[in-house]
Amino acid sequence: QVQLVESGGGVVQAGGSLGLSCVASGLPFSTYAMTWWRQAPGKERDFVADISRTGDYITYADSVKGRFTISRDNAKNTIYLQMNNMEAEDTAVYFCGAGPQFGSYSIWGRGTQVTVSS
Repeated sequence: QVQLVESGGGVVQAGGSLGLSCVASGLPFSTYAMTWWRQAPGKERDFVADISRTGDYITYADSVKGRFTISRDNAKNTIYLQMNNMEAEDTAVYFCGAGPQFGSYSIWGRGTQVTVSS
């Protein structure tokens, strides 16, 4: 059974930091590109960042560039999202996704809530 499980969400003050993790199971993790998206209340799901199979190619949404860092550990079937200098606008449910091709994701986790208090 293919499964992505996010963790690390919580409440943080504006300007603070938080780290998310996503553990994958049931898929050949090292052959999949991975991604983080987020969905704020009443809004559509938006792209945050993605990372290629080996981690050598990464892209970020403009809104998080310079503040968030995506990484992966293929030995642990895990991706990470380090979020620094957080803003109230970062409040959302964060989802991790996987796909065999970079930029195309069809497997999703259930999400983890991140709340930034101002």
